[in-house]
Amino acid sequence: MGKSMLDRKIKRENVVIGPEGTPLTLADLPKPNTVRWVIRRKAEVVAAVRGGLLTLDGALERYGLTAEEFMSWQRSIESHGIAGLRTTRVQQYR
Repeated sequence: MGKSMLDRKIKRENVVIGPEGTPLTLADLPKPNTVRWVIRRKAEVVAAVRGGLLTLDGALERYGLTAEEFMSWQRSIESHGIAGLRTTRVQQYR
């Protein structure tokens, strides 16, 4: 395998498809000190974990989340799509 092919392979492994269908890298993820969790940021973290960009433990540590909090985001996306992450809509989606 030539150097350029290897470089492309390594780069591809560090990219997942984000919630908006665009490539997502570690640099694109919310900052570790994020306090305001808007829908897009939650969905990006879930996509990063699902795609292997971050481990679950890595995401929990990086963002100071509990496993329950992350899993609730993931369940909301699985059940209701990204709109399920709206905190003001929680009661409608239960």
